[in-house]
Amino acid sequence: MEKTEHKIKSVTEAKEVINGWKANHEKVVFTNGCFDLLHLGHVDYLEKARALGNRLVIGLNTDDSVSRFKGPERPLQDQNSRARVLAALQFVDLVVFFNEDTPLNLISELIPDVLVKGSDYLAENIVGAEVVKKNGGKVETIDFVAGYSTTRIVEKIKRTINN
Repeated sequence: MEKTEHKIKSVTEAKEVINGWKANHEKVVFTNGCFDLLHLGHVDYLEKARALGNRLVIGLNTDDSVSRFKGPERPLQDQNSRARVLAALQFVDLVVFFNEDTPLNLISELIPDVLVKGSDYLAENIVGAEVVKKNGGKVETIDFVAGYSTTRIVEKIKRTINN
């Protein structure tokens, strides 16, 4: 059985793969996040994102960018662990790291056909939306499964330990 590491690519490698998919008229969907503790909310969201096209590419925050965004205690899992877990999902086709505070540069390099974020974002405020639309793509939002978040799971673990 093939290891899932082959789905984790550099930006240059990802561009090459994506260009091949597009040449075959496959619709490329892009989303991004930390995906620190993979949970039902993530899986549901990523399944729905993949259903919007033929291929799903995930921009994954590096450890440094997660720490800047979420604080010094995060991420709980290192970037390679998070990438391998995501790559193991059958509906994920590529995982690409980004170290910036936003995925704008990555989106500008990859030019996906569909850019997806959670419905807690307004489509016009989604980073990279203008780039995708300018290149003929579209921006979609997906509702989250209520009650699931990594922060909530971490808080529950802390409460359990302290009781």
